[in-house]
Amino acid sequence: MTAGQHTAPAAGVRARWRHWRRARPFTAGLLIALGGAEMLVTLRAPLGVLLHVGPQGLAAYLVPAILVICGVLLITTPQQRVFYAVLSLVLGLVSWLTSNLGGFLVGMLLALVGGALAFAWTPVKQRAAHAETASAEAAPAEATPAEATPAGTAAAATAPGPREPVGSSAPTESLDALLSAEPGPPRHTRAERG
Repeated sequence: MTAGQHTAPAAGVRARWRHWRRARPFTAGLLIALGGAEMLVTLRAPLGVLLHVGPQGLAAYLVPAILVICGVLLITTPQQRVFYAVLSLVLGLVSWLTSNLGGFLVGMLLALVGGALAFAWTPVKQRAAHAETASAEAAPAEATPAEATPAGTAAAATAPGPREPVGSSAPTESLDALLSAEPGPPRHTRAERG
């Protein structure tokens, strides 16, 4: 076999991996999980100065563990990215108090940057829809709206047309005149009844 025959399957795998990775907040989830793992490692550091007893000790292990879980869930279920992002931001800040100054600042910063990236991430579908809109705007001016849209006449039929004035009965009074008017039927109809 030649070298060209081996590169085709590798390029397909790489393209699938790239597509899967870009369809979710992968970097954000990775940073959050690494931040939580770093905090867990620093808790086991042999430093005599740092001591956690009682509920403080439980929170010291619970916060980084939840951060690792948030990072993994962020990668596996990107639909819930806002919840996981906010939770990781809050837990990243809480880790300052509970987990050895947030894993000596490194774990806390990783969790905060990952949470911010997860919160700012948008799905690929929106970017593709934006590209279709840009290509539709670049269509020639002679084309009708039905020809410029990818869906054809169905999209043109559902788009509302421009609004036109109703006629001479359209209200032309100012806002002050409308607000100072008496409630009830218009004055010209009261005079006719009277």
